[in-house]
Amino acid sequence: MADERLEAIDTLIEHLKTALSEQNWEELSRLNQLVKPTLEPLMQALEIGELGAEPVRERLAQLQTFCDRANISANDAKAEAKRALEGVNQNRSAAKAYQNVSLNPSK
Repeated sequence: MADERLEAIDTLIEHLKTALSEQNWEELSRLNQLVKPTLEPLMQALEIGELGAEPVRERLAQLQTFCDRANISANDAKAEAKRALEGVNQNRSAAKAYQNVSLNPSK
């Protein structure tokens, strides 16, 4: 029978992966707040010998891999938003230039 503390971290990791794949940043933020309280009992169980090191190490490695992927995805989303804003600013500048030309036609 699997330990409930291991199941809790497994479930959290799966929810984190789902939120990341959907780029649901709000849900990722909410789930991120659950990482520490979910890991604490796991680490306590490891310290007192209730859990072996290998299953805990595997979960921590999965969590680290997820964090690396999430960081890359967040940076990509940030870069995409920056490009979109730059495009908006270019369009605004072009519209303003056109407006200036149309309001002040050369004589």
